Amino acid sequence: MLDMYYMYPIALKEGNGIQLKDTNQKTYLDFYGGHGVISIGHSHPEFVKAIIQQVNQLAFYTNAFENPLQDELALLLGHQSGYDEYNLFLSNSGAEANENALKAASMVTGRGKVLSVKGAFHGRSAGAVGVTDNPKIRAAFGSQLVVDFISIDSLSELAEHLNSKEYAAFIIEGIQGVNGVWEATTEYWKLARKLCTQTGTLLVVDEIQSGYGRSGKFFAHQHHQILADIITIAKGMGNGFPVAGTIFSPQLVIGKGMLGTTFGGGHMACAAAISVLKTLKNEDLITKSEVQGGFLKSEISRLPLVKTVRGRGLMLGVEFEVSAKKVRQALLDEFGIITGFSDPEVLRILPPLTVSLAECEKLVNALNQLLTKELELLLESNNIQTVTIN
Repeated sequence: MLDMYYMYPIALKEGNGIQLKDTNQKTYLDFYGGHGVISIGHSHPEFVKAIIQQVNQLAFYTNAFENPLQDELALLLGHQSGYDEYNLFLSNSGAEANENALKAASMVTGRGKVLSVKGAFHGRSAGAVGVTDNPKIRAAFGSQLVVDFISIDSLSELAEHLNSKEYAAFIIEGIQGVNGVWEATTEYWKLARKLCTQTGTLLVVDEIQSGYGRSGKFFAHQHHQILADIITIAKGMGNGFPVAGTIFSPQLVIGKGMLGTTFGGGHMACAAAISVLKTLKNEDLITKSEVQGGFLKSEISRLPLVKTVRGRGLMLGVEFEVSAKKVRQALLDEFGIITGFSDPEVLRILPPLTVSLAECEKLVNALNQLLTKELELLLESNNIQTVTIN
């Protein structure tokens, strides 16, 4: 294998719910969900059943033939997301979903420039990396793409750029993940919607990580009472099975042949995605995400050495007075709890939406023990003594 990843020397073998087990039979609690991919829990019985039934019937065939599973998926997704009238194009990964969104936006508007947000992450293929604010992962190939980046908290920058009427699309994450869990304000979202409409710019919302109920609503941008022109989805959509989608407003004319894919929307992918949607509804997991996420945010905010907790639902980022990288490693080593990390240092929490209150309490208790110990060490190193007054 090409040596590409900084990885832990842990080989995971099996999972159930939010529990994972490695090849040495050590058990872990998964509060990261593989970058937020695991939405309905590891080895969920409905997911496993759907995969087994479909592979026994037909694993794959080309989009040159009808696939009724695609229609079922589109109807379920439209109904549960509140975007009933929109159209769905299926692909395989978040980067592809964003490529399709930007390509279609350019075709529809006839414009070539794209507006993005500082700190954005939209994928690693040429177009997606072009709108990603990380020069380290760009290549000369694709450098001809014209992209401007603006702050996520500047209304004046947003207005100045969009009023130029130069952009095919303004692309923004429902909640930024890789950048440390940041979110635009409702005022920002509403101004973006208003100006995109006025200037003929398409509002593309990347819900690849923040969608599928993770924020406490089906899509994170729905917290701000706006409608997108194009929405991109992936990660939680298939609970680990590679599937992605680009959702288009019915007002956009996407002609036959403008988009295409070999593997996108295959039978196995659709079966996996349908099982996820049914489980989200049957187990009321979006409500659960809001409730458990609210508990975690409230309880973690009270812990020593916690500077701030950002995010919504089960997409949270925690900043500490001490190294988040150190906290993450200690959670893994001492408590067998897997979390994520962002640079600048933020602990990222993205468990399956099936996480229980008891499991959330285990994370809070583990953090409390670690941070209390860190506080004591800091006090000792500064020769500060705590005094108890009766």
